[in-house]
Amino acid sequence: MTIIKKTLFAITAFLTFAAATPVFANPATDNIIGAGGYDLTTYFTQEKPQRGNGNHVAEVDGVTYVFATDDNKKAFQASPAKFLPHYGGYCAYGVSVSKKFVADPEQFDIVDGKLYLNLDSKVRAIWLKNVPGRIADANTNWKSIANKRASEL
Repeated sequence: MTIIKKTLFAITAFLTFAAATPVFANPATDNIIGAGGYDLTTYFTQEKPQRGNGNHVAEVDGVTYVFATDDNKKAFQASPAKFLPHYGGYCAYGVSVSKKFVADPEQFDIVDGKLYLNLDSKVRAIWLKNVPGRIADANTNWKSIANKRASEL
């Protein structure tokens, strides 16, 4: 075999193996950071949310959340449901129209003790015009889209 044939054979073998091996074989073990790296507890305790850091982390359903302090992490671990954003952290307005938009963690509202994130300030302004109606629509829609990929909607 010539050097060119050996090289082509090696490249073909490598590409065949690489194509057969999924890059994201197990999303539950991938490095998925929730809420854009913001400390979820600070939405409820400060005027503006604060970014967390890698020194204080907790995992829920394969998503890693980061916290500014160990006390914040402990508060979250004691009651994750109290702090987790509704609709898996997707844009609340988007869910109200049966879509999953990636939310901006700085566009948020706390309604009846629950955290809702939105896509951007313009979408949040639409959301704020009818929060109860949007929440009702989103709650209904979430039942049918929660387990679908955003790209399927």
